[in-house]
Amino acid sequence: MNEFKKILAVVDPTVVDQPAVQRAGWLARASGAELELLVCYYNEYLSGDRLFDSPSLEKARDEVIENHEKHLETLAEPLRAGGIVVKTSAVWDHPLYEGIVRHAVETGADMVIKDTHHHSAVTRALLTNTDWNLIRTCPMPLWLVKPRDMADEPVFVAAIDPMHQHDKPAALDDEILHVSKDVAAKVGGDVHAFHAYDPRIAVATATANAYIPVSLPFDEIEQQMHEDHQKRFNEITQFHKVEDDKAHLVAGLTHEELPLIADKLKADVVVMGAVARNRWKRLFIGATAERTLEDLPCDLLIIKPDWFQTPVEMSNHEAA
Repeated sequence: MNEFKKILAVVDPTVVDQPAVQRAGWLARASGAELELLVCYYNEYLSGDRLFDSPSLEKARDEVIENHEKHLETLAEPLRAGGIVVKTSAVWDHPLYEGIVRHAVETGADMVIKDTHHHSAVTRALLTNTDWNLIRTCPMPLWLVKPRDMADEPVFVAAIDPMHQHDKPAALDDEILHVSKDVAAKVGGDVHAFHAYDPRIAVATATANAYIPVSLPFDEIEQQMHEDHQKRFNEITQFHKVEDDKAHLVAGLTHEELPLIADKLKADVVVMGAVARNRWKRLFIGATAERTLEDLPCDLLIIKPDWFQTPVEMSNHEAA
C-alpha cells in the first residue's frame, strides 16, 4: 500500500451520529491526510428517465443535493477548526456501493471509511447489503466503523493465512501486516498477528487417504500440522518484526477464535484480507470470514491485493 494521503468518509444523511466521520477525523488528524466527506444519494421518485424527466424533477434533485452539501459543511467545520483539510461532496448515484466506489476511484482516495449499522443493545454489527458489496468491490482499504471509542493506544489484530488455505496470494498477508503496522504507527497503536487452523482438516485428509483400516497416529498428525503452521506463521511475523508475545497461533475455527482473541486483546481494529477469483464472480472472502465479520467486537479494515480491479463500471449511471 502506498502512503495514504486522502481519506474518504461516507456520511449517512439519515442519521444524526456519524461514527465514520469521527473515526476518519481521528485518523486524518493523526496522519496528516486530507479528508473528504461524501454523501451518495438517490431517490427513485426523483430520478425520472429520458421519457419522463422534467425540469421540476431536475430542480428537485439539485435542491436535495444542495441540502446535503450544506449538511456536510456543518460536519466539516469542526474538523477544519482542528487543523484538518476537509472537502465535501454530495453526488447523485445508484446503487449506493457503486456510487461510493466510483467517487473513491475518480478522486484518488487511498482509504474509504464507512460506519456499519448496528443494534444498540448488543455489540454485534449488522452489515448491510451495501457493506458486503463494498467489501467485495472497493479496491482501496475499506474501514468499517462500529460506534465505539478508540483506545488511547489502539490494538490492531492482523488476521493472516500463511498457509493460503483460502486461495489468498502470499503477498496479501504481507500487505495486511504492512497496512496494520503503518496505521498503528500513525495513531500510536500496537499490532498483533493472528492465525487459526483447524486440526480436523489434517485428520480428515489422513483418514480419506487411508485405503486400509489401520490405526492412524492422529496425535502425530495434529502435531505435524501445528508445526507446519507454526513454521510459516513465524516466518511472516518475524519478517514483519511482530513481537513473539503479540503473535497468536490458535488451533480452532477462525470464525470462532478471531472474535474471542479480539475480545481478549480488547482489539480496536481487526485487519483482514479479501480477494476476487475473477472480474465477474463475487469477491471471495471465504465462508469462514463471512461468518466472522458480524461477530467482531471492533472495527474491521479490509485489504485487497495490489492486482485487484473493481468490477464497478466507472461511468456514472442511474438505475431505473
